This record gives sequence, C-alpha cells and structure tokens, in this order.
Amino acid sequence: MWIIFSLLGAVSAAIVVILSKAGLKNTESSLGFAIQSVLILVVAWTVVTVRGNFSDLTSIDRKAWIFLIVAGIFTALSSLFTFRALKLGNASLVTALERLSLVFSVIMAVIFLKEKITWQVVIGAALMLGGAVLIAISEKSTDNS
Repeated sequence: MWIIFSLLGAVSAAIVVILSKAGLKNTESSLGFAIQSVLILVVAWTVVTVRGNFSDLTSIDRKAWIFLIVAGIFTALSSLFTFRALKLGNASLVTALERLSLVFSVIMAVIFLKEKITWQVVIGAALMLGGAVLIAISEKSTDNS
C-alpha cells in the first residue's frame, strides 16, 4: 500500500510544481508560499479532526515533538527555497535539482537512522544524481526564465 501512496505523492508533487510555477508568474515567491501554507494548515488539521486523531496530541512524547517541530522548520525552509527557485528558473530544472533530496535522504538515512543500504539503492541514487546533473547542465541551452 505504501507504493500507491508514494506514487500518489509523487504525482501530487509534480502537479504542485506546475501550478506553483504558473501561480508565481506575477507573484512574489514567499507570498505564494504563504498563501499555499494557509490551505495546507486548514487541510492538515481537518484531516486530523475527521480521522479522530486530535486527542492523540497529548500522547506525543517530548522527543517526537522536537523532531516534528525541527522537521516543520526544514519543511518551511525547503518550500521557501523551492518557491524562490521556481520564481527564478524553469520548473523542470528546479525540480530536477530539488529532487536530489532523494539522494540526500538515502545518505542521511544510512548515517543517522542506520538503515541498511543495498547495491540497488546505491545504483538508483547514483542514477538520480547523474540525471539531475545532466538536466542541470542543460540549463544554458533551455533556460528562458
């Protein structure tokens, strides 16, 4: 089931990039992010309430709160940086580099979470890195923003 949700997340993220780029055409990037953030906040808390998880807030331990708050800070930073990049560059180029987060996630998961790495993961990450670099160096011939 995680594969279906992962693929839905990937398609949704692609749609977000395209719609955000279109919305940022005549809008300052941080303002665009702030507008989307309000909707994200409303939807997230609506889902929590509808699923009946609101009362679970009290059972979250201190360590989890810290991790989630710091992750929230980095989520905001990531989005702010991505929105600024989308304002300045082509969506296909920005997304290719921004999705290097996949490679960084693999590396950090091995270092900090002690996840085991397989040769398939190494090759996949190397291919992602190579693809992002290939797309990024094409910028000079394709960037019209």
